[in-house]
Amino acid sequence: MNDTDRQICTGPWDGPGSEPGAVAPPIYQTSLFAKPSFAEFVRQQAAEHENFVYSRGSNPTVAFLEERLALLERGETAKCFASGMGAIGAVLAGLLRSGEHVLFVNTIYGPTLELADHLERFGIEHTVLADPAGDVAEHIRANTALIYVESPGTMLMKVVDLPGLAALARERGIRTVMDNTWSTPLFQKPLAAGVDLVVHSLTKYIGGHSDVLGGAVIGSRNTVDELFHRGHQLFGAVMSALEASLVLRGLRTLPVRMEQHQHNALRVIDYLRARSEVLAVHHPHAEHDPDEELITTQFSGFSGLVSFELRQGTFERVSRFVDALTLFRIGPSWGGYESLVTSPVRPDDESGPVSRPGLIRLSVGLEGARSQLEDLDRGFAALAG
Repeated sequence: MNDTDRQICTGPWDGPGSEPGAVAPPIYQTSLFAKPSFAEFVRQQAAEHENFVYSRGSNPTVAFLEERLALLERGETAKCFASGMGAIGAVLAGLLRSGEHVLFVNTIYGPTLELADHLERFGIEHTVLADPAGDVAEHIRANTALIYVESPGTMLMKVVDLPGLAALARERGIRTVMDNTWSTPLFQKPLAAGVDLVVHSLTKYIGGHSDVLGGAVIGSRNTVDELFHRGHQLFGAVMSALEASLVLRGLRTLPVRMEQHQHNALRVIDYLRARSEVLAVHHPHAEHDPDEELITTQFSGFSGLVSFELRQGTFERVSRFVDALTLFRIGPSWGGYESLVTSPVRPDDESGPVSRPGLIRLSVGLEGARSQLEDLDRGFAALAG
């Protein structure tokens, strides 16, 4: 994490309304913007992605957030959405056409694949290469138009060689999209590795307070403008000014929060690796040498999302462990200030969707490593009882 990124996160509002010294942008809680003449209205409406006409297109508060996100990811521009799935949906449905194919690389967020299944109804095919070490070229088809990747991937946190993947796709004229929610723009910059578009769930670390939903797409101006017309304004999954203000509040403290998430998570990882009840720990720090080129070139830090596998993993043992925790609360999502725990294991399918019996995911929050380790002690004590 560098000082430039810190300054982007904490930079003050310098647009209209900043003259009295306001450091936070006003919340432009308006659905439309009146114009001084009909001719001016027609002119601005013809380029609504560049003008404030109707807040389903652009809004000044949201635009300031988009500017900050584009700067952080080193992209030309960004568009914000009402949720991470709103952003992902705009990319898949806005860029793909009937008869085309998308290749998903790594373990992918479940709802993203559910959407891909839905798009099969409209003639958009897809396949999944769950092993990030697999041969991507073997899975590319003549009609492959998009390669979509998570790195680290959902649940198992495996890492993809982004420069290699991006170069392969570029040689074949295939667009690449990367979900960078796990790392945030502070710890990984996929666009710099050659990826074409980055998506985020702003609900997670960037929002950071578990009180707002949001998503974003960042990339070149041409591609993001294409998405504006095909997948943003038409689909209507737009971010409101109030939501943008909440995400901007989270962005101001993102650098210090990510450092603390990382500090606590590394302590938790060391603790888990020393437990005899644990079969494996899944996190880049746990599974890679810190001096490995793949790690040193792609990451400048690690987030607090980690998973591990219990030995003799069953739904009953996972439930006993999880139910014994008091600081780690049971719930979906991750990336907020609080520590959370969940598992993909179900009573009717103890292998779970990623075929790992006993898999448990922790979102390591900001409470402090000592309290978090004490809570995990309670979980392991319940297994011995």
